[in-house]
Amino acid sequence: MSLPVHDLALFVGAALLLNLTPGPDMLFVAGTAASRGRRAGLLAALGVGAGCLFHTLLAAVGLSALLAASDLAFAAVKWAGAAYLVWTGLTMLRVRRETAGQAPERLSRSGNPFWQGALTNALNPKVALFFLAFLPQFIDAGAPGQAGALVVLGTLFNLGGTGVNLVVALLASRAAASLAKRDDAGRFGPWLQRAAGAMFVGLGLKLALSSR
Repeated sequence: MSLPVHDLALFVGAALLLNLTPGPDMLFVAGTAASRGRRAGLLAALGVGAGCLFHTLLAAVGLSALLAASDLAFAAVKWAGAAYLVWTGLTMLRVRRETAGQAPERLSRSGNPFWQGALTNALNPKVALFFLAFLPQFIDAGAPGQAGALVVLGTLFNLGGTGVNLVVALLASRAAASLAKRDDAGRFGPWLQRAAGAMFVGLGLKLALSSR
């Protein structure tokens, strides 16, 4: 049985444009890659992709609709996501000046970038509402197999977004490494991580203060 999907080429084009538009996920990946290195940035990008997959499954089983309909559920997820972002940012703001040999320890203490990316995305209710609003536009109304169509479209969207974020991670880590080579005193790394931490706190506060 074929899936009730229409205008697939239009969907792919629109999804690509949306994925190329800078947003919280891209900023998270770029900040992580720049402050903690290429590996951390790539893991953050994959984690964001895992969070998007989570929202795809939520949309397929109808939980995103429940989230959209319930002010209490929306607020609970929103505040949880905002708190996690702020906590992550504050953790990064506490970084001390360290030598290159201590970088793995800093990476471990700052948290696993994959799970940080996954939780940052999964705990953002606006992502759930976006999937609920965007994906059904390319699915035939009333046709059977809508859940499967949501999963397919969500996966395609996620693959494009993950690819873009992986490239962002590579570019951000390369730019940071280039600047670090000219930083003989070793001041660049800690300040860059503090800047990323401040950005995460800002994203958390923005999410907390936002409306639907």
